[in-house]
Formats: sequence, structure tokens, C-alpha cells
Amino acid sequence: MQTNAKKRAAMLVTDGFEEIEAVGTYAILSRGGVAVDVYSLRDGDATGRFGLTLARLLPFSAFSAEGYDLFVLPGGPEYSAIEADPRAQAVLRDFIERGKLVGAICAAPTILGRAGYLKDKHYACFTSMNEDFGGTYLEDYAVTDGKIVTGKSAAATVHFGFALLEALLGPDAAAKTKAEIYFED
Repeated sequence: MQTNAKKRAAMLVTDGFEEIEAVGTYAILSRGGVAVDVYSLRDGDATGRFGLTLARLLPFSAFSAEGYDLFVLPGGPEYSAIEADPRAQAVLRDFIERGKLVGAICAAPTILGRAGYLKDKHYACFTSMNEDFGGTYLEDYAVTDGKIVTGKSAAATVHFGFALLEALLGPDAAAKTKAEIYFED
């Protein structure tokens, strides 16, 4: 097993994604040395809920989980399209079953919860979207429980990004990146 190989993350977006959650998470992971590929659920550009359009995204129809260490779902109104997509559900199931890291923030943790992946887990999500997922809801900005990292809201993006970075590369890598941007917990 190569321990010095660069870690890779795949992020899935579609129209209506929450810009700060996608772009902020992308930036923190990239600053920390993680290669991040952004996929479009509909195989084209994706426009966020506030009008930012991401172009030249990778087509989700060609997605393969091989080589990825992390699968990230930003929140926003698009979560329902991702939740309804059988391909996205298959990728989530594959990552969970293979013990790979999964991250979801704001509305996106509900996708995990409704699929049963938050049962007996500690998690965060947008407060008004919390349902009885069989786990323990926490008011924290970011919660890591095993291989699942969840974030509460757009305001939690930086904490969520660093929780992902720490889960993927360890506390030293997260601390180094925090120091580079003068982030204090």
C-alpha cells in the first residue's frame, strides 16, 4: 500500500448547489494537498442557487469510484435531485461498504440519513432538516463519526472542510493548512 500517494476526492454537484459549501470545501481540500474532481450529475455545467456557474465539470455518467478516497456532497436545494438519482445512491453505497470516507453538509446529510447510513452515528445537518435517522444529532458545525463527516450549514463550511482534511490526511495536515490561512478554532 502506498502511503505517500496523493489522496483524491470526488465532489458531486448539480443545479441548485450551495456555492460556499462546494467552493469552500474544494478550496480547503486543495490547499491541504488533496486532488479534487468535481462531477456534474447531469453531465454539463451546474449553476448554484445564487447564480454561480461551474463549467468544465466531469460527467457523472463516466464516474468510477476507483482511485477516490473521499466522496463529497455539498448541500443546497439540489440535494433532492442527487438523492433521487440511483447512480448517486450506488456510489454512496459503494463508498460506505468499502469503508471509504464520505462527506455531506447542510441538506446533503439527509441523503445519508434516509439511506440508513446515519443509524447509530453522530451527525450534523441543517437543523430544520433533521429527521429521526436513528443516530444522534449534534449542533456542532462539523461531526466526524467513523468514515462519515457531516456539516451543519453554509456557515460551517470551513469547519467541515477541515474535518474532511483531518479525516483524510490526519491532524498535522489539517493544522498546517489552518495555519496557512490563519484559521483559529
